[in-house]
Formats: sequence, structure tokens, C-alpha cells
Amino acid sequence: MKTRHALREFGFTLIELLVLIAIIAIGTLHVDAATLPRLKVSENKRFIVTSEGKPFFYLGDTTWELFHRLNREEAIKLFENRAARRFSVLQSVAIAELEGHTDPNPYGHLPFVDLDVTKPATQDGPLNDYWDHVDFIVHEANKRGLYIGFLPTWGRFWHDKSETRKPLFTVANAEIYGEWLGERYKDAGLIWVLGGDRSVDNDEQKEILRAMARGLRKGDGGAHLMTLHPPGGNGSSTWFHDDAWLDFNMRQNGHGAEFTGRYDHTLKDYDRTPIKPVIDGEPIYEDHPVSFKAKDLGHSIGSDVRRTLYWNLFSGAFGHTYGHHSVWQMWSPGKSPINNPLMPWFEAIDQPGAAQMQHGRALIESRPFLTRIPDDSIIVPDRVPTSVPGAGRYRFVSTRDKEGTYAMVYAPIGRRFKVRMDAISGARVKAWWFNPRNGKSTAIGTFENKGEREFSSPDEGEMIDWVLVLDDALKHYPEPGSRK
Repeated sequence: MKTRHALREFGFTLIELLVLIAIIAIGTLHVDAATLPRLKVSENKRFIVTSEGKPFFYLGDTTWELFHRLNREEAIKLFENRAARRFSVLQSVAIAELEGHTDPNPYGHLPFVDLDVTKPATQDGPLNDYWDHVDFIVHEANKRGLYIGFLPTWGRFWHDKSETRKPLFTVANAEIYGEWLGERYKDAGLIWVLGGDRSVDNDEQKEILRAMARGLRKGDGGAHLMTLHPPGGNGSSTWFHDDAWLDFNMRQNGHGAEFTGRYDHTLKDYDRTPIKPVIDGEPIYEDHPVSFKAKDLGHSIGSDVRRTLYWNLFSGAFGHTYGHHSVWQMWSPGKSPINNPLMPWFEAIDQPGAAQMQHGRALIESRPFLTRIPDDSIIVPDRVPTSVPGAGRYRFVSTRDKEGTYAMVYAPIGRRFKVRMDAISGARVKAWWFNPRNGKSTAIGTFENKGEREFSSPDEGEMIDWVLVLDDALKHYPEPGSRK
């Protein structure tokens, strides 16, 4: 305890001193991804794989204010929590939305000299400027198997302007900043994410983003994948689908809880040509005001975020991003809250929806990965189609292997439904129930592959979801959700 008190007198915490000693020993903080493979688009253009061709499941978290609001001890607490829950990407913003250009980070540092984006505020030596802190966070996340979905800036800083305020970024300086950033983090484990929750309203804004993309490519030599985070209810495909720098499409299906008009757009992007992978980079957050209408609709819960996971995955997404309303803004007492967060971020990281995301990842990874396609035709429509496949919060969706060796049907509620057994290739079909709430599987039986068969999920209560898994019995696949 005496040691800790002495350290604080000199402005250090114990963990910061240990980090400082390590940095001095090696001369500088080398931001690299020695333990993380490079990522690329799969040959069929539907998924992300490692440089060795192994499937990569993108399980993201919207930790937008990570660089700006968390100190190093807090960041490590977050990393260890998310790594334990099998997240693989943290989407974080270098120039953060909540006054990240003028409000210092926990160590009193700002990102730029005089708000000039061509002059990053760097100083010689370790851990003594804004970018040293970003270096530390990227490095420590990578050490724990977490890639950074790295946003160079939030959208307000290239988009928003008024009579008294101009955007920080222009066509001229965006490329300079991008090149500097790309060079600094060329060896890190990350994915570049441009945009930042803003629409592209004119050609000038479009060219700012293209200039930033060119700069990043110059700086990192093309080492990292690149996409764009769009505004709510939209996707990167709206403006840049045909641009070569856009490696995959990212959607923000937004903070509503209904399938139609939101999450069905994932399939629409999946069906675009040329083919590009698609992911929802911002669905409804856990504990968020539903559709921003808390007085009318209340706050979302775990079942709301589970539904969007399976809706997106079964509609063709190559992965999924989770979010929590307290975590994105790293809210804690003393910070200005945005839209009434219900708890501090350090409590919110243990909410049930966050822990349940890993079950969806395990389910997908327990079956052939790179041959999976969306196919709702597996589900037999009811006499009343709004019942099955359903609508609103109660939409059923399905996916299968391209060769028909397995199929999965997501049932968001307990309701009887029929499936076409011939979606499976084998003469006999082994059926399972997979529980999205705890990741456990139960074998139902093995059936002759003939005609249509009715299933009824184990619990018939509303808002209790299940996944029906159908396998070609000759494949002898393991229990759904089992980990290799």
C-alpha cells in the first residue's frame, strides 16, 4: 500500500509504472500484431478470413469512446472482459464524438496542435501524449486477441458545419492525416473504419472520405481491410459500394427492435453486385431507448440484442457487432450522459446480452463456415404468413450450407412451424435445439428426409428464442455450439 501511495505522488499507478518499465526496456512501444494474423476477404467474397485462409468470426463491440475516455487500467479491464466473452473486434474512434478534439483524454492530452489535423500532438518519449495512449490501447487489445475496428475520426469532424464552425477535415488535409495514421499503425491488428455515423451529402464529403482512404493505403501499404460506418438505417453501399478501397459493407441497421425495414436490409446488401461481405456494425444496443423513444417503448433487453445477432447472421452477414448504451459512451458518474444510460460502463460490460453473443459465434463456428448462405425458403409459410415466417419482433429467419449438409432456423418466439426437409442433402436428418441464452444443445432425433416436418420449440412462451439445427446425419457433425 505504501508503494502505491508513493507512486501516486509521482502521478503513476502501479500498472502504468510496469508499462513504463517495459517500454524503457525495449526503447519504444511497438504497436504490432505479432499474435494476430492479417485479415482478408475470402475467395467467394462473402466472408473475412486470415492470411492463411482460416475463417474469421467478426464479433464486435461498439467501444466508440475507448481511446478518449478510459485510462489504461480501465482499458485493460474492458479487454479482459471482452476477450473472455470471445469478442474479436473493438470498434473505437481516434477523434471521438464527445468533444474528442477539445476535451482531453484521462491524462490531459489532446490529439492535435491547435486543432490542425496535419499536426498530431506527439512528444518524444513514452506515454506522454495522446497518441502514446492510443498506441498502448491498440497494443494491449492485440495482445488479448482483439482487433481494433479503428475509426480515424467520428463523422461530425468531416461532416458537420455551421456559420460558426467548419469541419476539421478537408479534401486537402484528410489524406495527410490518413497517411500519418496508416504509417503509425501499419503493423497493428486492426480494420480501418471510415465514416462515423454521418450521411455523405455532397461530392465534397465523398472526396474527403476517399482522400482519407488513399492516405491510409499509402501509410499502411494496404495491410488492413477497410470499410465505412454509416448513419442509422443505412449502409456504406449507398455511397461507396463500387469503390475499390471499400473491402466490405458495413450497415447501421439502428436502434429499432423490428426486423422489417431494418434488419432485412442486410440481405439486400448481401445480394448486391459486385459481391462484397456485409456486417451490421451498429444494431440496437442493450439497455438503449428503443427507437430513441423510451417514454413510449422503454429500453431494450437481452432478447432484443440476441434477435439482431441471428437475424443478421442468418441473412448473410459474415459476423456481428454488439453494443451497449453505457459502454459506447464509456459513461460513469461525473461524465455527461447521452440519452439516459442506465448504469456505468464497468457494470454494463456484464449485462446478459454481451455474454450471449459468444453462443451465436460458437454455433456458426461448429458447422462449415465459408459455404453458409441465407435461405428463408427452408421455412414453410403459415396460412397466416405474419405468424410464420412472421414480422416485427417475431420474424423467423434461416440459413444453410450451400451443399445442404446443414440448415438452421431461428425462432424468436415459441411457436410451431414447419420446415422443408429437402433443404438437407442426406437421406436422414439429425435435428437439434440450440439455446441462444446459454449455448446448450439438445438432440431431438433423427428423421427420414421427406416432405415437410413440424417442430415446436421447447418453450412456447413469448420472447424465448431457439435455433433449430438440421444436419445431414452422415456428416456426424458435433453438437451445435461445441468449440473445437
